Amino acid sequence: MYEIKNSLQIRTEASYSLNFLVYIQNIFLNQKQDKDELKFPYIPKECGFRNDFAKRYSELWDDILKSISEDPINDQQVFIKKKNLFYQVLFTEAEDTLNQFNEIYQSFRVWFGSLAGRFSLERSIDESSQTLYVELSNDLMKNEIEPLKELNISLIYDDCLLANTEATPYFIVLPIRDFIVNNKELSLKLRECF
Repeated sequence: MYEIKNSLQIRTEASYSLNFLVYIQNIFLNQKQDKDELKFPYIPKECGFRNDFAKRYSELWDDILKSISEDPINDQQVFIKKKNLFYQVLFTEAEDTLNQFNEIYQSFRVWFGSLAGRFSLERSIDESSQTLYVELSNDLMKNEIEPLKELNISLIYDDCLLANTEATPYFIVLPIRDFIVNNKELSLKLRECF
C-alpha cells in the first residue's frame, strides 16, 4: 500500500455567466408562479421570452457550462462577450424586448458586482468550504484517490431548475443551498468529480 499525499486543491468562484442564467431563469419562472413562490429577482412586468424558452435555456446553459468548465478563469469574459447571445437565444427579438433585456443585464451587473452580490455569495460558504475541504481530503486519502488537477466549483445563488447541473471531471456547479442545507451529502457529491 502506498501513501497518498494531500494534494487536493479546490477553487470556488461565483460564476458571472451561470448566475446570470439563473437570474433570467427566475424572472421567467416568476411570470408563472404563485405570489408565495416568487424567486429573486422579482420583476413585476412581463418579459418577452421565447415560447420555447426552457429548451433554449437548457441548450444555452450546456454551451456556457462547457465553455467555463474548460476554462473557469474565462467566465467573466464569457458573460461580457456573449451578452448578445443571451438575448438572441432567450428573448423574442424586438426593440422593447431588447430594452427589457438590457435593463435585466444592467440590474444583474449592479447586483452581482456589489458587496451584496458575488462577494456575499462567496463569503457565505467560507466556513462550510473549510469543513468540506477537510472531509473531502480525508475521504480521498482514505480511498487512495489522488487528484490529478484542481477541482473547480462554480457557485450559483439559487437552484438551476431548467438545465442539467451534473458534475463533470474536476468541475461542478453548486447552489449555495448545498453548502448550507445539504452539506452532509456534499462531500460524497464532490467525490464523483474525481
